[in-house]
Amino acid sequence: MTIETPETLEKYRQAGRILSEVRQAAIARVQKGARMLDVAEAIEADIVAKGGKPAFPVNISIDAEAAHDTPEPEDARVFEDNIVKLDIGVHVDGYIADTAVTVDLSGNPDLVKASEKALEEAIKTVRAGVSTATIGEVIEATIDGMGFKPIYNLTGHGLERYVQHAPPAIPNRRMGQGIVLQASQVIAIEPFATDGDGLVVEGAVAEIFGVSVVRPVRLPWERDMMKAIQAFDGLPFARRWLKGLKRPEKTLDGLIRAGIIHAYPVLVEQAGGMVSQAEHTLIVTEDGCEVTTR
Repeated sequence: MTIETPETLEKYRQAGRILSEVRQAAIARVQKGARMLDVAEAIEADIVAKGGKPAFPVNISIDAEAAHDTPEPEDARVFEDNIVKLDIGVHVDGYIADTAVTVDLSGNPDLVKASEKALEEAIKTVRAGVSTATIGEVIEATIDGMGFKPIYNLTGHGLERYVQHAPPAIPNRRMGQGIVLQASQVIAIEPFATDGDGLVVEGAVAEIFGVSVVRPVRLPWERDMMKAIQAFDGLPFARRWLKGLKRPEKTLDGLIRAGIIHAYPVLVEQAGGMVSQAEHTLIVTEDGCEVTTR
């Protein structure tokens, strides 16, 4: 899907401007001894204060975690000597900006630079008519050239209204065939670099969820939860966003078993390698791209 009106374009740009400001403040909050829950809630409150809404729960993934970790409701974890990935999304009327940055508290600056440089080199290739396979080749070559591996089974993605992961997939490695980009498409490029094997697997923990199907539920507390979830406009939500509901743990688990809700487990590098991440949102143009989240 491509941008069709000036109003839509402005909402994508507004989401990007908000997110750029939020990201800068978020980086400063990641310090040794800071509580992860406090940081996540502060970032999400900042989004709302600036006129946006979270497009998904703030991901705070540490060390070998690549994605999908967010604090649980009473999370007591604090930052230590970690490599911290912040993945943050903002939407304005459903039009999404998505960005990620790695904050290094662990002494791995080269690993952080690998994902950052891969992102910048990939952005240089983007224009209408370029294949996503070309982008993936540049990302892999850049990360390989710095002595690390890309995460082969994670990709960037398109962004559509109220859809945070839309086609096309933007690979982080060489592919035999890709999708040709079109002018006015909105995409997010997000290289991951690791000193491990380059593959992620699902961990045992999940604190982020999404709606699989909307259908009637029987119990009053299930109806209350489904009503609360509707406020998230079909976008992912966190368990900690369900405060004040009756029996939230059991109700959520029951809706998962019923196939109404699905979980996003934390994704972990399979060899335990450290992971860095960088991400920007781009609007494809005929002769390049506009980065909305600089």
